Formats: sequence, structure tokens, C-alpha cells
Amino acid sequence: MTDENPNTADVIIIGTGVIGTAIAYEMAKQGYKTLSVDRNSQIGHGSTAGSCAIIRMHYSTYDGTAFAWEGYHYWRDWPDYLEAADTSSLATFREVGCLVMKTEANQYLTKHIENSQALHCPIEEWDADTIKARLPIYSLDSYMPARRMDDPQFGMANGGQIKGGVFWPHAGYVTDPALSSQNLAAAAGRYGARFMMGVEVTEICQSAGRVSGIKLSNGDRLDAPIVINVAGPGSAQINQMAGVERDMKIKTRPLRQEVVHVPAPKGFDFENQGTIVSDSDIACYCRPEHGNHILIGSEDPACDPHQWAENDADYNRDFTDQWTTQAMRYAQRVPSLGIPSQTRGVVDLYDASDDWIPIYDRSCLDGFYMACGSSGNQYKNAPIAGKMMAELVNYVEAGNDHDQMPLSFTLPYIDRQIDVGFYSRNRSINEESSFSVLG
Repeated sequence: MTDENPNTADVIIIGTGVIGTAIAYEMAKQGYKTLSVDRNSQIGHGSTAGSCAIIRMHYSTYDGTAFAWEGYHYWRDWPDYLEAADTSSLATFREVGCLVMKTEANQYLTKHIENSQALHCPIEEWDADTIKARLPIYSLDSYMPARRMDDPQFGMANGGQIKGGVFWPHAGYVTDPALSSQNLAAAAGRYGARFMMGVEVTEICQSAGRVSGIKLSNGDRLDAPIVINVAGPGSAQINQMAGVERDMKIKTRPLRQEVVHVPAPKGFDFENQGTIVSDSDIACYCRPEHGNHILIGSEDPACDPHQWAENDADYNRDFTDQWTTQAMRYAQRVPSLGIPSQTRGVVDLYDASDDWIPIYDRSCLDGFYMACGSSGNQYKNAPIAGKMMAELVNYVEAGNDHDQMPLSFTLPYIDRQIDVGFYSRNRSINEESSFSVLG
């Protein structure tokens, strides 16, 4: 362990979003002296603050489903996980369930059903009548494929019908994602974790083939034998600074996204009677929001060009016609939806990998680790990702070759083992991925 020099730590963690603070918590509990740095002035105020914070279990891969089903339990038991004596200032998890429409695009959820059943994750199959009873504002006309508003066929039903879906009753969302990061930071602080806000990393320091610390824009140097890159949409720049991209088959980039915020139709209490809905027929997902509002996000249909950003600082923060497109797509499903003239919602960046599956891995630079490419579909997994990253650091620092013999990690709640090599920087593109925010 290190001495009490304030510029020295056992582990430096770059990023104080929900995954970064979860890693700080898990490593501090193990006795590491952690120091987290972030250029934002407040914890959780990067891409985490812009997250829809949906806690769901449906993934196209078995490993993704297992990780998410495990992750749910930490949100369900949030005060216990944080060892919090005072629960008055904790983020709230609302368990409202998640309905996923069966469509050709998701192979009518065959894999998702198999994955959940194999993991004993509860599901319910809903027919069209059940959907209409639960969501009476919904029309089940089919519109796929998704189209842009300049397409003459935009908004025209194709003559088919949504015939059913699968409902995951334990899904839900966290009402204040930034607060959840602050909760994790406070829990880590009780174990001695330190946080340095409003500072920007300008260099990854190295000595004899190993990371040795970081330099900041104010000229300070912080020393540590372990550095973990959890910089969200800035992760690619940090990896470039460290010179580790050269041996990565999978890389990450910042991707601009818009989330629409609209009032629910009058006469239906969507906040309390609605549910999360993933609907690949119209290429949108939604969830309830406080004040009987609805948040609407994109499921990245092929017709919408990806808006990649050069870096995580310079991008258009204004709403574009994408806002109107997403609102109008959702109005196909909810004909009574009122679309306000004033745009409200979120414009932010995802940290997306090449196959939309995160990188939880070491790097070719000894002591430098990555938890990257996690935006859009990993908020829910933050606590278990924190545990797994702590174990990965222990495994590699003990002299094990994770590249040749990947860590086997036990998911404590569901008692399943996963091969952490699934999240390797050197994996091949995972063709089972949805290649979208759905993971």
C-alpha cells in the first residue's frame, strides 16, 4: 500500500460516472487507496447524468443477459449494497417492468426467451389483447422498417400487426442516475476513496513498460501503479494517450444521441400505469418519467446515420430533426400523443464500441485497465461491473495471463460463472449483438 502523499494512490480511476464510482467502491472495500479524477465539477455529471437509467434484462447474448440479471439485484437491494445507514438521500429504483415487442427484427425474441429461461429470469409472454389491456393508448399497427421523415412512406402502416411481446416484470429505472453515482462515491468514501473533480488528464505516465500515473492540465502529476480508464465518451482519447489502441481489435468512439421528453396523452397515467417498452417495429424505446411524461430513445435503425463525434468535447448540443423523428415514430404507436412545439429531453454522447458490447479488460500497458464502450446499455450493470473489474485487477496483478487464460468470474446473486474474456479488447466482433443500444 502507498503512503499518505495526496498525489499518490494505489489506483487512479479516470471518470466518476456510475461505473467509475462503482469500481472505486469495490476497490476501496478491498483496501486499495483509490483516487478518482474527472474534468466535470460534480460526480456523475458526465454521460451518466444523461442516461435513461433503464434496468432491464433482455439481451441478445447469454452473457449479456446473465450480467444484466445479476445487475438488477443490486438496484433492488440498493441501500444494502451501499451499506447505507441513512436511506433518505439514495437514488430510487422503480420496478415497472419492461415489454419488448416481438418483431422480425428481433427474431420474435427467440434468443431472448431462451437466455432468460436458462437463467431463471422471470418473463411473461403477452398477446395483443394483454398489451392493449395494459397500454390502452397503444395501437398495434406495424410500421417496420423504420423510415426517416423525408421518406414518402413515413407514418404509413404496412398492413401487419404486432401480435405479442415478452414482459420482464423485474425491469425498471432509476429516477436520478447522477445521484446513483454520488451514492456510490459516498459509499466508497467511507472506505477511504478520494475524488478530485474539475481536472483534466493530459498524459498517461509510463515507466519501464508499466503505467506510473497521470498528468493533469494544471501541471500536477498523480502517481499510481494502476490506472483504470472509465472515461465514458472520452475513453478513446485516454486510450490513445496511453498508446494502447495499437493492440485493440475492438475500439470505442463517442456517438451523439438525442432522447425525447414529451407529456403522456391526457387521460392515461403513464407514470404509474405505464411500463418500459422496447419496440423495434418503430425503432424506439420509452419509459415513464416524473410528472406523467414519457422519455423516448432511439433503437438505432439502419436508416438513421450514426452521428459520431470527433471527441467528447466538441459536438452539437442542440436538438435536431432527430428529436421530431423519434417523437413522430412513437406517435405511430400512440396516436393520441401530443407533440409539444418546444423540444425537451437530452442531447449527449454514448461511449460505443464496434459491436456495442463493452470492453472490461486489461491493456497491453501493464497496470492500465479499461472499462469502456459501456454507454447506452451498461448503466444497469455498474455494480457488478465494479466487482468484476476489481477481481480482474487482482487476477492480473497476481501474475495471471488474462489474455491467454481469461478470468472466470462468479456472479454472486445468480451463482453463474462467466468468462470475462467475453469483454476482451481482442475479441472478434460479436455477431450475436444487436449492434445497437440494445446490446
